[in-house]
Amino acid sequence: MAYFSPVLALALTLFFGALLFLALGKNPLSGLQVFLLEPLKTRSSISELLLKTTPLVLCALGLSICYRANVWNIGAEGQLIAGGIAAGSTVLMFDNSAHLLPGGMVLLLASLAGIAGGALWAGITALLRDRFNANEILVSLMLTYIAQLLLMYMVNGPLKDPHGMNFPQSRVFSSEFLLPVLFAGSRLHIGFAVMLVATAVMTVFVYRSFAGYRLTVGGLAPLAARYAGFSSRRALWTSLLISGGFAGIAGAFEVTGPIGQVLPSISPGYGFAAIIVAFVGRLNPIGSIFGGLILSLFYLGGEMAQSRLGLPSAITGLFQGMLLFLLLACDTLINYRLRWLKPAANAHTA
Repeated sequence: MAYFSPVLALALTLFFGALLFLALGKNPLSGLQVFLLEPLKTRSSISELLLKTTPLVLCALGLSICYRANVWNIGAEGQLIAGGIAAGSTVLMFDNSAHLLPGGMVLLLASLAGIAGGALWAGITALLRDRFNANEILVSLMLTYIAQLLLMYMVNGPLKDPHGMNFPQSRVFSSEFLLPVLFAGSRLHIGFAVMLVATAVMTVFVYRSFAGYRLTVGGLAPLAARYAGFSSRRALWTSLLISGGFAGIAGAFEVTGPIGQVLPSISPGYGFAAIIVAFVGRLNPIGSIFGGLILSLFYLGGEMAQSRLGLPSAITGLFQGMLLFLLLACDTLINYRLRWLKPAANAHTA
């Protein structure tokens, strides 16, 4: 039932989504068709679905490691932004210097810079938790807003395009500094293949490595982990740096992939949506792909609902929130049973 819970939560989400369309004066069947089926009808729309799945799954892979270790990282969005800033700055540095390095080498350096930027941003949370016992939920979440402000400063300052008509954005990257696409006529880039490889690597790490076993034991049974000599401090740093690195490379793939420059908004909320992806996937790397496909379908379905049904953009977040709420409800009712307590027969009355 624990593995059936996401399927049940998805079915309930569709049911309540149909009621939502009905309440908005839309035909429920037509609404669900536009929301769920239209994004899957053409090859181009499927490639867009996989394109949005890539950053969601990459962020969810790192978050799954954190949650397995009982480290509650909520700041993948900020770590993604930090990785995007670092990767974009790296590309612009070489793009402005008469192309001293080939495009493939610059993309590799940009990806490594993205990993380093995301890990560094997550490392701030680890440092404050380790040194001052600060709550990692609040710290990682607040750092997301700082990362957004840093992004605004960069696109209005050091990275601003001098010929961009005063818009807050960087120069558009040269074509050789963009990720190669997997299929002609689509935007699906090589980052999708990297995501699949990363999923396989993390599956081995979680289920076949001693380091992954230590993290899991530390999250499930902290006292047993301490008795076995497993360091909770090492688990904190390892999980947060891995999580930040994955979010950072997701940001790097966004700026060097579909965006092609540094903009005030690198992500539409992939880092936050990845929390849902991780739990829908049961904190399993392979399951994260399933969760990523669902959430990316919600993103595309929300765009379709806006253009064809005239619904507000909040429809995407609403479906995401319903899925998370119903998933938590299903998990709770699977593990706990509601009971009506009968009043005691011999209760004294005043």
